[in-house]
Amino acid sequence: MPSSSIPFRSMSRRRLLQAAGAAACGAVAAPVFAQTRAIAITLPWVVNGSNYWPMVGKELGYFKKRGIDLTVSRGNGSVAAAQAVANKQFDLGVVFFGGTLVNMARGLPLQALATVGYDALMGNLVLADSPIRAPKDFEGKRVGTVTTSAESPYWTAYAAKTGIDLSKVTRQQLDARLIERALMDKQVDAITAIGSSSIPVLDSLGVKTRFIPWATAGVQLYAAQVIARRETIEADPGLCQAMVDGILESVVYTLKKPEESLEMLYKAQPEIALAKGGKENARIAQGLAQATMVAPEAVEHGMGWSSIPTLASMISLAARAGALTADAKPLVPEDLATNRFVGRIKLSAAEWDQIRKNVAPYNKMLGLA
Repeated sequence: MPSSSIPFRSMSRRRLLQAAGAAACGAVAAPVFAQTRAIAITLPWVVNGSNYWPMVGKELGYFKKRGIDLTVSRGNGSVAAAQAVANKQFDLGVVFFGGTLVNMARGLPLQALATVGYDALMGNLVLADSPIRAPKDFEGKRVGTVTTSAESPYWTAYAAKTGIDLSKVTRQQLDARLIERALMDKQVDAITAIGSSSIPVLDSLGVKTRFIPWATAGVQLYAAQVIARRETIEADPGLCQAMVDGILESVVYTLKKPEESLEMLYKAQPEIALAKGGKENARIAQGLAQATMVAPEAVEHGMGWSSIPTLASMISLAARAGALTADAKPLVPEDLATNRFVGRIKLSAAEWDQIRKNVAPYNKMLGLA
């Protein structure tokens, strides 16, 4: 078991049955192993409102009923998490698409089994009263960025698509631990950011912001995906199916019962509830992440579906943005993700309508409403 594994406290049998019943419409028949199997999965980063749903499924027994004893561990960024899966430190991982893309271009034998979030929420963040309203308003301003952050390479792609003259923009390199503080203290006029990371940090501190999404200009990547090694997919498809079903069932529960899900998070990770602004941070992070889960792929084809043509356009975007090295291995969209294990869990139109209503305030935060 990885040393960074995160224990989840047990629920009462009564509460477990109630929770399972509430999610019954999202449940599917899945492989059940004759003997319990210990499986380890890594998250992309520390446990927060945007990524904890595998742990909710562990708590609710979604994996146990499939014969899986799941260990969930924190990650150290999507690139590192994907490498950890490739190096057999974990059986599977929850990784942002950008991390899978970079590692597959380096030749690592990985593939996405399911897509959970359909927008990585790359963009610029400004203070609510900022005069920056349109792309050309960035000219003459200071834009802070963390060069190693996932969105950083795509800032130039956004500028090219929207006509920003980057020779007129001062780009200020910042430490990842200080970038939100730099905006808050007005050391810079804007920052490049992943919305689900930076917006909750500042909002929980009482700082109101506006997000300028790059997706509106066509600069968009998929977000969270479930990945595995190709050898695991080929040798153990039953495990892959059981894990995908358990994870997507967990996602559906959090979409339908966001408040109850957060209470499970606070109980399991009490430091979140005790930290100043911790609960608000988790709530907003969850809402922003859930807003990216409402997409035509999931609505029309079922939870977890990946669009192969969309992946092709994302490969081209990454290449143009310089996110892939010159010696990168040629990437085939069909190799990046498979739809073999998804589409089994489908929500009704009424259920999607309720979820859209739930995430409407977060779409407004993202400048998408």
